[in-house]
Amino acid sequence: MTTLDQTSVVPPGFVDLLERPLFGHLGTTRPDGSPQVNVMWFGWDGELLRFTHIPQRQKYRNLQADPRISLSVVDPDTGYRYLEVRGVLERVDDDPDGQFYMELSARYGHPMTAPPDDAADRIVLVVRPTKAVTH
Repeated sequence: MTTLDQTSVVPPGFVDLLERPLFGHLGTTRPDGSPQVNVMWFGWDGELLRFTHIPQRQKYRNLQADPRISLSVVDPDTGYRYLEVRGVLERVDDDPDGQFYMELSARYGHPMTAPPDDAADRIVLVVRPTKAVTH
């Protein structure tokens, strides 16, 4: 197992797990201190992680109370190879046209011709990784 500090957050040998359209398990902390983990689509630009969401959901409220996250991605070709990225919510961007949702939908093999029904509520959670753990 390898743990990296902020100077080299995601090691080159594991970047493919963020670049491929793999499902991530996103963990946040509920207001009572218990964990909440959900399978999520995500985007990676080489520096920041992005997730589409709506503010009416619990995960958003969790991040308002505690902006720390943990994202786990397992290599489907080699189940013992994984990447955990820990980070902090850097900002929340509005996405009132659902464009980022549509980008992720296409990335994960489900291209859309129209925005999602909840597009007016859509936001993008932008997370800065602070640490990576690999195996």
